[in-house]
Amino acid sequence: MTFVAIMSVREGTEEERLGRRMQWEIPEGIEVVGEYWLFTPDPECIFVFEAEDAAVLMAFSGAWNDVYDVTIYPALTAAEGMELAGEMLG
Repeated sequence: MTFVAIMSVREGTEEERLGRRMQWEIPEGIEVVGEYWLFTPDPECIFVFEAEDAAVLMAFSGAWNDVYDVTIYPALTAAEGMELAGEMLG
């Protein structure tokens, strides 16, 4: 399933957060679709990924929740959403 993590600054400096990201390894079970660094602190980062196990959601959030407010949403692509909408509408 696809998930989108919205990450807004909570603590630390930009230098600290970037340094940490440079060292951080993507947890096993996460396939990265996209990672976007925005020029705003709210949100500062959007991370799009595929995962099958809810435990990786907790691992992802736990790795960053001291410096970011992390909110993770399940997501569909536009094509998936249109297909589902078509099924729902008959």
